[in-house]
Amino acid sequence: MNFSLNISLSLGRVWAIATNVFRETVREQVLYLSLLYTVIVVSAMLMLPEFSYDSSAKMIVDVGIAAIEVVSLIVAVLVGTNLINKEIDKRTIFILIAKPMHRTEFVLGKHLGLTAVVGALVSIMTVIFIALMAIKNIPIPIPAILVANFFIFWQIMLLGAIAILFGSFSGSLIASLLTLAAYLIGNFSRDLLLLGEISKNSGLQTVTRTFYMILPDLSRANLKNEAVYNILPSLLDMFNNGVYILSYALLTLAIAILIFARRQF
Repeated sequence: MNFSLNISLSLGRVWAIATNVFRETVREQVLYLSLLYTVIVVSAMLMLPEFSYDSSAKMIVDVGIAAIEVVSLIVAVLVGTNLINKEIDKRTIFILIAKPMHRTEFVLGKHLGLTAVVGALVSIMTVIFIALMAIKNIPIPIPAILVANFFIFWQIMLLGAIAILFGSFSGSLIASLLTLAAYLIGNFSRDLLLLGEISKNSGLQTVTRTFYMILPDLSRANLKNEAVYNILPSLLDMFNNGVYILSYALLTLAIAILIFARRQF
């Protein structure tokens, strides 16, 4: 009975932190970023036909999906890396950790709240995208678009964990740069591995293999081009890739919790 009560209280504290993160970030970020996304897509709809009329429709769709990823990435980098440092700067961290709250609950709550914000933002941008395509009479494979956007959300969920990890031991600026580096290298880690194999240089191969083993292979969640042409991997491949991203996120959060638990304030 006591064990179940403790779990309930623990989940309640995680939920309270997540709700607070969601409420603050939605009010400050989501509306403006949704407007930014709308401006990007409408601009693409107006400008791209001037450059290539024949393929402008597919280019607009490609830009629309890519913009969802970029705008979501902004949230992960700017908000995720600042979630812990903001509490430290405001001195509210002392109040939070002085309460009967484990630091694990603090980190998990922050990530859950950030994930909810990203999920809401991706959903809103997806609705805006589909509505604009309907207004423009551009045919799109909606199921494939939804799958690609879900994997964008799943990728940003992992990047949110990476942002919190870097933010747990460094300042916001350095954490932002490290998160961006992880995103860039993670998306090209498979290409780096191939480059090392082609080079036949043992030293370079060791470096590229190390990067590939340490950093996540974010290309597993990149289905943008496939969605544009309505060609997606098999359900088994998508399931395996989804589990891979989730496993990496959980491992990243575990490391962040270990670091944050030992941090002195």
